[in-house]
Amino acid sequence: MPPPVKLAIIGGGPSAFYVASRLLSLLPLKDPMSPPLRVHMYDRLWAPHGLVRYGVAPDHPEVKNCTNKFDATATDPRFRFFGNVNVGSTPLHSIPHVLHLPLTSILNNYSHLLFATGCTIPTLHPAIPPSVCCIPALSLVHWYTQHPSQPPPPALDKISHLTLIGQGNVSLDIARILLTSPSVLRQYDVSERVLDVLSRSTVKHVSIVGRRGPLEAAFTTKELREMINLPEASMTPIDPTLLTPPSGVTLTRQQRRTLELLQKGSKNLPGSTPKSWSLHFYRSPASLTPPSGASALELANLTLAHTLLDPATSRAVPTGETSTLPTSLVVTSLGFQADPETTFFDPALRHLRSSAGRITSSEGLALKNIYASGWAASGAKGVLASTMMNAYAVASTILSDIAPTSEAVTTTAPPPPEMGMAPDELLNRHPDLDALPSEIVHGIKDGMVFQYDDWKVIDAEEVRRGEALGKERERMGWDEALQFIALSRDARAALIG
Repeated sequence: MPPPVKLAIIGGGPSAFYVASRLLSLLPLKDPMSPPLRVHMYDRLWAPHGLVRYGVAPDHPEVKNCTNKFDATATDPRFRFFGNVNVGSTPLHSIPHVLHLPLTSILNNYSHLLFATGCTIPTLHPAIPPSVCCIPALSLVHWYTQHPSQPPPPALDKISHLTLIGQGNVSLDIARILLTSPSVLRQYDVSERVLDVLSRSTVKHVSIVGRRGPLEAAFTTKELREMINLPEASMTPIDPTLLTPPSGVTLTRQQRRTLELLQKGSKNLPGSTPKSWSLHFYRSPASLTPPSGASALELANLTLAHTLLDPATSRAVPTGETSTLPTSLVVTSLGFQADPETTFFDPALRHLRSSAGRITSSEGLALKNIYASGWAASGAKGVLASTMMNAYAVASTILSDIAPTSEAVTTTAPPPPEMGMAPDELLNRHPDLDALPSEIVHGIKDGMVFQYDDWKVIDAEEVRRGEALGKERERMGWDEALQFIALSRDARAALIG
């Protein structure tokens, strides 16, 4: 029988859960050939599921169905979840109540380690740094999903025109939320606090700017179709010459569908709705001049450099021309990178150093029993389906190390990376399977560490509160969740006693 395995997973999003689910299913609990196994998951957020809870647009509830699988994973007695725990060398100031756990505590207590920490830092545009007039899209997303970092609500009651820089799905999510009536959003997972701000919004137009053309836009046809079919907004018509593909170019199915949708235009005629939106192609921010006066109605001036596509590189290059777009607020949505404070971060890659699922040293050697999956390993790209496939591949790599004779390895594991193995072992080869780092033991005792049973109690209460309001759920913030769980724990203890 293989030696006991104690795996720590840092991160509690989809990639983390998919790896855990795969390992636990390929190493069945009652199979005598399975090694003694424990999988402990640590997340800096008190609630699990990462981007599924704090990134998916609330009007896309079907995307969250994967949490059913994650719930099933959490019922395995070999699995434990510890939320509100930040693993790393530096405190997490954006979430002041989080428990700090040094990485050394993980290394001392576990035989294997997986980084599934995602990409949590927004990419900023050098020409328009954050200011009163310019914020990253992540601030808005975290506001309407009630992220524990608690970004302040945007002053939507003082904004008439909002400009998004970047033409990915996140931009379209934000535009759709701002252009949809709160009465429609009320049925979804949108808190009453957020709905109150949205109900006072004075946003009338949303511009969505991209440095390349419609064939290179990063949004999906599904998201574009949703924008085009908005009931209370219309799209500004696009210059037809921009929607004619270059001669000799073979379009993909998505590119063809994108052009067809843009040529058709929005369901509502331009000018027939109280709100509108527009796509601006071949434009890149050059500068942002704030309003000169104190009037809330005065607009900032966003200078846009005109660009064209270099056919050799498919990169946007400036033409030398510029134009000005008056706007109330600029929101940059240019992607994400891993947290530079994360161990093994590579600034050139903007994510962790890894190869074939294994964390590598600065010399390119694989570190024994240390892995990375999802966006932490490959950067912020792909959707849930691709995240799942990546996670399954990483799970097979882990399995090939812990149970090399397993049938699952011979059928699913990728070939080993063509690299040497670092000589040093950073982890504990003989850990106590059921022991926890002392910081976690104290955190659980103090009520500051949330486990999966705690989450399920909160989950049920959020859904119950939502049903009473005729919506999907009504979310709790940290303070409310902390108080609610303390009462629930007391009630459960009383029942047991």
